[in-house]
Amino acid sequence: MKNSMKSTLAGLALAAAIGGALATTALPATAASTDSSQAGSSQSTTQAQPRDESKGGHQANGITETLLTGDTATKVTDAALAANPGATIQRVENDAEGAVYEAHIITADGTRATVYLDASFTVTSTETGGPGGGMKG
Repeated sequence: MKNSMKSTLAGLALAAAIGGALATTALPATAASTDSSQAGSSQSTTQAQPRDESKGGHQANGITETLLTGDTATKVTDAALAANPGATIQRVENDAEGAVYEAHIITADGTRATVYLDASFTVTSTETGGPGGGMKG
């Protein structure tokens, strides 16, 4: 009976040690060395992974934007670059917020922008700023 009690206690001690080690490694480096003034606050150790901008996938108005391929992608790319000489394309996709297509670009001066196009591949507007180019306005 004493041996099973010792085994149980040893198992609990081992589980506590492993759990403590895992909790310490899951915390950011700054969280592992908190002082008593921070001990009462809760910090989230889960961080969202940044979205891969090159893969599209933005959702708005019940529509998920998808990357363009083939002739459509070529026509959107050509029109966006013609309107923005020296720019580079990040991605081209359908638009979920009013235009038919959009091209996310980095202009020659390094500014991020979104070029909006209609169904005839005519540039209707270009907006700068933000990770994907900015908000329509």
